[in-house]
Amino acid sequence: MPRPSALAGVVLGVAALAFAVSLLDAARLSDARQPARDERRALVDKLGLTDLALFTEARYTRHPSQADLHSALQDHPAAFDHFPTGALLAPPPHLTAPYASLAGKTASPD
Repeated sequence: MPRPSALAGVVLGVAALAFAVSLLDAARLSDARQPARDERRALVDKLGLTDLALFTEARYTRHPSQADLHSALQDHPAAFDHFPTGALLAPPPHLTAPYASLAGKTASPD
């Protein structure tokens, strides 16, 4: 009778093989799906859609490139984040830059 760890190794090996086969199949079908990708890209350009929505909770995690400096602290500066995705997603680099480098780049006076 095989050891349980040997059975687990076989299951993981089969799963890894199935994953590799799925990647090879996706690469094989990539050229056939190019016209559909081009159509979607044209639709996105025509409709002016924004970035990909990564999470569905807070507005600063849905579209990180469109977040403002204080959206995560909208209740008050010492408030805890209401949404767990705030801990999973780092703010964009332009929001963590020192205020001196943002001088003249904001719409409202500092």
